[in-house]
Amino acid sequence: MCRMPIGIDDFRMLREEDYYFVDKTHFIKSLIDYHAQVTLITRPRRFGKTLMLSMLQEFFDINAAGGNLFDGLKIVQAGDFYTKKQGKYPVIFISLKDMGVGNFKKTMCMLRAMLSDLYKQFSFLLEADVLSEDEKGYFEKIKQADEYMVAEFAMSLSRLSEYLCRYYGVKPIVLIDEYDAPVQYAWEHGFYDEMIVCMRPFYSKLLKSNKNLEFAVLTGVLRVTKESIFSGLNNLHVCSVLENDYGDVFGFTPDEVQGIAAQLDREDKLPELKEWYDGYLFGGKEIYNPWSVIKYFQNDCKLGAYWVNTSENGIIKYLLQDLDGGSRAELQHLLEGGNVAKPLQEGVVYTDIGRNRDDLYTMLLTTGYLKVMGEEIDMFGRVVEMAIPNKEIYTLFAREVMQYMNGYRGTSELRNMLQAMLTGNAEVFEAELSRLLRNLVSYHDTANGESFYHGLMLGMCVLLRDRYIVKSNWESGYGRFDLALVPRNKNVCGVLLEFKKADNKADLPAKAEAAAEQIESREYAVMFSEQDIDKVWKYGVAFCGKHVCLRRY
Repeated sequence: MCRMPIGIDDFRMLREEDYYFVDKTHFIKSLIDYHAQVTLITRPRRFGKTLMLSMLQEFFDINAAGGNLFDGLKIVQAGDFYTKKQGKYPVIFISLKDMGVGNFKKTMCMLRAMLSDLYKQFSFLLEADVLSEDEKGYFEKIKQADEYMVAEFAMSLSRLSEYLCRYYGVKPIVLIDEYDAPVQYAWEHGFYDEMIVCMRPFYSKLLKSNKNLEFAVLTGVLRVTKESIFSGLNNLHVCSVLENDYGDVFGFTPDEVQGIAAQLDREDKLPELKEWYDGYLFGGKEIYNPWSVIKYFQNDCKLGAYWVNTSENGIIKYLLQDLDGGSRAELQHLLEGGNVAKPLQEGVVYTDIGRNRDDLYTMLLTTGYLKVMGEEIDMFGRVVEMAIPNKEIYTLFAREVMQYMNGYRGTSELRNMLQAMLTGNAEVFEAELSRLLRNLVSYHDTANGESFYHGLMLGMCVLLRDRYIVKSNWESGYGRFDLALVPRNKNVCGVLLEFKKADNKADLPAKAEAAAEQIESREYAVMFSEQDIDKVWKYGVAFCGKHVCLRRY
């Protein structure tokens, strides 16, 4: 039985302790064959970015502990030209993924501690005859992690690259994991301006015209614009989910998933693996979510939404707080299996977030909630067609995105309401729906008429899509009903809902009665009997502002 590397992002540990490893060392060959001075690769969280940089460090680092970590892997099979590059460069490797906590002062303390640990790795430079007394003083100051000026912080990595180049006579390679994490955290917690003042020169001094740099590889989730963080940097090669380069490096390809399944003698599980965890398209390459695939096999092939809570993103939550009716309808259309085409501007300008409602789709795409279906160039630039990639993300999209869009954080009230609706408990259904309207809906929303209530109910009912086929505005009998839930199990009751909007609260009972009678008179339930579903709960639902009244037949 192969050991699945759950949470293992250290390449040496993974190889020495005999965890299953999907061979991605062709990435090393690609970097040797061609690399930009600075390469930025953006991918969703939990797609193997940290492990990949750890692999690069173990291969290139002149200070690596050695061993046979790469025996039998693709980079060794590529030949001597490539293996001669192993262990030939000093490597500076830092991860910023946890460098956000509390406020600006606390975050800077964490960054200083990280730099202190890095400098301590190279303390031998203090004993060598390569540093002046002033440079030794600067080295000690960074190593001690005492509070220091922004200018000293900004120079820390560029100076270290100079010291290492001077000592080894070889330019160092720089690897930075989750480069955007401190800036994103700062934006979400209200100290963006202070943070960007520190991080902009920190990157620019290191990456812009640094004669002591062999090359750098940065990874992250979002592509932050040059203007906001990489000021003046003109040697940056960006490889986002929309670009062709390195498409198969992060995540698992279909062949790699098939290889794992064959190793475990579980090839019979490939169809459900594809349905649940496939569907991403990076640089034109079909990709599975690696975290979920590994968790699936580790849990004896038990299906589940394993990616839950791994892609927390405050920007998405911010953008979902104030959606108009059109945007809500588009998100609901995605949940119904539809596509949405939007002009995307990949570069994130934090100070502009929220000004363009299409920013939401950029975030949903780059963080892994949507996949690319196609793209074209028109008068507005790059227009990308997107959809939900697979069943796992559908589940998370419905639970996380739709719930936050509709304003509720917990699920108990919604669960109670839906359960009452499905079991014909009209009294509880009305009470819980009334509670949700009171807590979630503004009078500004309700001014949009019956279509708003229809969209709200549809958005909540699609959460039941695993058990029901949700139909909206379909023709049946002698007209079109508003909403129906057709059970996938024919022994379960179906649900029909017809909506009306009342001009005042006093008219609610009559409107609810009229909606229920419309279901009967126009014989909307014919659709169910044609599918051999005998029992249907029929609800006429009337809305007025935050008030609701319903009748059940």
